[in-house]
Amino acid sequence: MKLHLFYSLLASSICLLSPAAQAQDAAKMLNLFQSMLGGAQPAPPPPTAPSGGLAGALLGAALAQGATPQGNRGSDLFQLLSQSLDQIDEPREIQIGQQLSAMLLGSKPLLPDMAMQRYVNQLGRWISLQSARPNLPWTFAVLDDPGFNAFAAPGGYIFVTKGLIDRVADEAELAGILAHEMVHVTSRHHLIALNKAARAGLLTQAIGSQLKNDVGGLVSGQLLALGRNMYTKGLDQSDELDADRSGVALAARAGFDPYGLVAVLQQLRTAAADDALFALSLSTHPPAQLRLNQLELAMGNRLDGYSGQSALTIAQRLQSLAASASRSNPQAAAPRAAPVQKKN
Repeated sequence: MKLHLFYSLLASSICLLSPAAQAQDAAKMLNLFQSMLGGAQPAPPPPTAPSGGLAGALLGAALAQGATPQGNRGSDLFQLLSQSLDQIDEPREIQIGQQLSAMLLGSKPLLPDMAMQRYVNQLGRWISLQSARPNLPWTFAVLDDPGFNAFAAPGGYIFVTKGLIDRVADEAELAGILAHEMVHVTSRHHLIALNKAARAGLLTQAIGSQLKNDVGGLVSGQLLALGRNMYTKGLDQSDELDADRSGVALAARAGFDPYGLVAVLQQLRTAAADDALFALSLSTHPPAQLRLNQLELAMGNRLDGYSGQSALTIAQRLQSLAASASRSNPQAAAPRAAPVQKKN
């Protein structure tokens, strides 16, 4: 029932977009998004405005909130991380997430496929409504990178790569990955990791006190260094296992087969350690077999009633949504997604 409601809402939201918005050139949208990150631009248009695609508008607006060139916010945030997590309220958590997200976007560009970006945002936001923190400014984006990776930043920022999208067999697997990343956010795993590193004084001696960031204003060089180290090293094993356990439950609450994440881990278990496309994901997470064993212990047969549901491939879902949009608005150019091959 929940999935039926989700698909209805998703199809309706796409059909309601204006013809100009649906026909917006992806390259122009990417340029618009990059200008939003500059912080000197006016507030972005609403998601359905002809001058902006949904993904760029949502993510650009979220990153632009609170970005100001005055003060030493970056340094203040680092000082908070160096002291106590109790002092980091939700607005400050979101600010830290904005800066770390800008760092991630500085290393990998957005995928110039607005149909895909729109779909992943809608799917992620639906799942987030079932999470422990539905009111965060949840924002999702697909990075134009062939590797199999997903990243989260404090405050509700989730990134997946095109390589991951290409390799998931169906929608349930993508939902399981997004739910896993959302648990990292709702449990503040990244903030805890940054706090531990900051309190230990890691990497702070050789980094300048402040640097110009990509969203305007000043950002602590130490904060960026800690963030890079965290994404390269990965979170604690206990955090990853917790995100697996809670992620399958979250996916089930959203109406998806909880064994979608299990299928992803089975794929990772067979990936070669020297495969460059999987190298970062394998190096920053516990061994896939350990994760599968822990999930088996945690799940037992308690979620079996939510399993066995048929799931479309992402390409099939996008084609279905494009067809719905075309029937509703025949003159609009339906968004087209790159083909995704289903894995056996």
